[in-house]
Amino acid sequence: MKQQFLILAFLLTVFFINAQNIIGSWKGEIEFSGQKLTLIFNLTGSPDNLKATMDSPMQGAKDIPIQKASFIGKQLNINAENLGITYLGILKDNKIYGKFMQSGLSFDLILTPFDTKNTSVFNRPQTPKPPFDYPMEEVSFVNPNDKNILAGTLILPKDKKNFPIVVLITGSGKQNRDEELFGHKPFAVIADDFAKKGIGTLRLDDRGVGSSSEGNINDTSTNYAEDIGAAVDFLVKKAYKNIGLVGHSEGGMIAPMVAVKNPNVKFIISLAGPGVPINELMYQQNEDILKQMQLPEDIIKKDLSNKKLMFDYLATYNGKNIKSDFDNFLTIKLSGISEQEKKAYLELTMPWMLYFIQYKPSENWSKIKIPVLALNGNLDTQVAAKPNLDAIKTALIKAKNKNFKTKEILGANHLFQTAKTGSPNEYSQIEETFSPKVLDIMSEWILNLK
Repeated sequence: MKQQFLILAFLLTVFFINAQNIIGSWKGEIEFSGQKLTLIFNLTGSPDNLKATMDSPMQGAKDIPIQKASFIGKQLNINAENLGITYLGILKDNKIYGKFMQSGLSFDLILTPFDTKNTSVFNRPQTPKPPFDYPMEEVSFVNPNDKNILAGTLILPKDKKNFPIVVLITGSGKQNRDEELFGHKPFAVIADDFAKKGIGTLRLDDRGVGSSSEGNINDTSTNYAEDIGAAVDFLVKKAYKNIGLVGHSEGGMIAPMVAVKNPNVKFIISLAGPGVPINELMYQQNEDILKQMQLPEDIIKKDLSNKKLMFDYLATYNGKNIKSDFDNFLTIKLSGISEQEKKAYLELTMPWMLYFIQYKPSENWSKIKIPVLALNGNLDTQVAAKPNLDAIKTALIKAKNKNFKTKEILGANHLFQTAKTGSPNEYSQIEETFSPKVLDIMSEWILNLK
């Protein structure tokens, strides 16, 4: 859950600059509680009309918009209102010396010029490389409800008939068909592994990514579920019968949404999919990440108290003017927050986010009677394994589902990498894209279905 992570957790971020020599990219590191976070600021335009974006490579965030940027004299001023961030720096000897501030915290940050063309190449040994010894086809089709075009890759096992085939469903945020992050391409790895074992796959670019057409600003998970339903129908038209869904993170939430409406779905694999109400999941996510960052206890306590008030309010909201009502709520209940923080929190009222916060996974899981395999890593700090697997199990028992399995994967993080801590900061540092053990668990389960 990459995009809301930037808003809801303390993203350690930074700034950037421009003037005679200031146009370009600037790189620096923030150090906090023994951890370092690399930040890159990209400055374009001119000194009197400065524009800026921000990258956080370790968190997979690129081209984050900066609302206000100026360079007057030798002073750079950055204001990312959507993240509640300010930065003030002075250009001296081709370096920018400054302070980064967010939510009452202040960090020294020194920026130096950075050539984006000379970035280091990640070592990703699992990424499939041609030539491929199996059929592969570029495909596209239309979602008949929203009329948007979806494009993807269909991979089939070689010399096989009557094989199972799955639609891979990405997590939250706009992602390509490989679910690419930090140079990792987990869906490409899964598709390659499955093809070699006798399982077909269809993986898709999300709306507005790659070759798929743009979506709408008001799109929610319901629209994305319709895309996956259209993908299932596309496979049915191609005469495939044993069709399953494999969803990661929010994709694990979308899978049962599709299956309850589409009888052509024969099985589901949930990879770090939510089981508890999403407002509870988001609170737990914030608590786990903040504690792992070793923030002062008083800051953690205050932040979590504010988050619980906000999440609970939004989860039960049923009015008609959410943005103005939530603005009033923040003014009354969280009177100590800054205007920058308030603007960041108001992003929670966007249609996708509001739908997400109000969603209760059990409402669909409790209707699923087809085979289900639910997997979560015990080091996952974004979708905690035990409470979510327990909730999925409870819902499936309520559905009288007679063929399901839940399993906690020891040593795995949210991306199903073999990890040490599970911190999102590790994602880019780990060379493994997807645990071979988990690949085997999934493929063996699919191939043993009766």
